[in-house]
Amino acid sequence: MKIPSQEPRADLVNYSLKQLLRVPVALGLALFITGCAGTRYDRSTGESVDDTATTSRVKKALSADNIYKYPDVKVMTFKGTVQLSGFVDTNEQKARAVDLAKGAPGVKEVENKLSIK
Repeated sequence: MKIPSQEPRADLVNYSLKQLLRVPVALGLALFITGCAGTRYDRSTGESVDDTATTSRVKKALSADNIYKYPDVKVMTFKGTVQLSGFVDTNEQKARAVDLAKGAPGVKEVENKLSIK
């Protein structure tokens, strides 16, 4: 009397395990790849680092200006677009702040939300 071989069943189990593991691995890879990418409303890690550096450069340019001081100006950057907000004393100071921001490396666009005191 011959005992039936267990090999076909072992192959089926191995195949099923491989198929079962493919889905979580594929999902994990998809999350890993897209987890670092930015969207229209969110920044990637690299964009966030770049925006922080751009904000610092704009603040440095404003503080180094010999003509005006900008104690009430806030600077925020999102995907290279710099937003200036807060208060300045004159229209000339407002225009100068925008010019300084535009001249900073990494600035793609400047949104002027400054108000005159």
